[in-house]
Amino acid sequence: MSATLIPAPLPADATRLDAPTVRGGGPLGTRAGHGLDGLQVSGVERAERLAAMRAGELGSLHSWELVTAVDGPGTRLTAFLSGCPLRCLYCHNPDTLQMRDGEPVTADELLARVRRYLGVFRATGGGLTLSGGEVLMQPAFAAKVLRGAKEMGVHTALDTSGFLGANATDAMLDDTDLVLLDVKSGDPATYTRVTGRELEPTLAFGRRLAERGLSGHGPEVWIRFVLVPGLTDDEDNVQRVAEYAASLNEIRPGTVTRVEVLPFHQMGRDKWQAVGRAYALADTEPPTPALVERVRGQFRAQGLTTY
Repeated sequence: MSATLIPAPLPADATRLDAPTVRGGGPLGTRAGHGLDGLQVSGVERAERLAAMRAGELGSLHSWELVTAVDGPGTRLTAFLSGCPLRCLYCHNPDTLQMRDGEPVTADELLARVRRYLGVFRATGGGLTLSGGEVLMQPAFAAKVLRGAKEMGVHTALDTSGFLGANATDAMLDDTDLVLLDVKSGDPATYTRVTGRELEPTLAFGRRLAERGLSGHGPEVWIRFVLVPGLTDDEDNVQRVAEYAASLNEIRPGTVTRVEVLPFHQMGRDKWQAVGRAYALADTEPPTPALVERVRGQFRAQGLTTY
């Protein structure tokens, strides 16, 4: 499935980007927002802008931040691209769903920001993670940034639902060291309830990643699963995700090196109110420690390293 890029309108003058909204993630580490100061585009006319986006030279970027022990190994620069085809009920970045939610940034400007942290990446084993929104809404931009990062010797990661996995070219995946694959449900009906979309494209993308590894060009995969009481916690639903993750290792041993069970939280609730969207999970409580351990146990029973 392909995505149609609908860029945000640009002002005639240079655009100075606003500071990022720190997203609410699972309790896996610490984050330090650093805004988008210094990244700007000036005097880009509409036709030129569209051509630049098609070429991957320009993207719609919502925010970036430095993260530790989140979004991949080491200290990472995580860039949040705007636009997403899913409408997840528990989305903690509802302010990134539309392309217009971001600001225009060139690939060269983002790569210059990456270059500033080369020493940090080398010291910590970190790197660059492209996230969203859904990064594969902007595949040409993502590919150009990933290529530039690899030319600098930077470890790269894609944080994706996999729904638009067909947008990821083989060349892009060659420049990707790690895929953080968010498998939101194992039951197709539950997946549609959670996201408004179909499950199969995500499953197909994961299989593709495993199969690529058979020729020596497949990235490492971390599976992510958000545990929401009353929505994704059904034992059979979890079991399907666990068995799917294990099946990728049957295709290529070592494909899935980690599973992260992310307990639902309410840290993104205020964002839903701020963007004027109805939040269906306002009354949902976080999972209990016992429920979290039960779910992690289902993944571990499949031989998967699980956190």
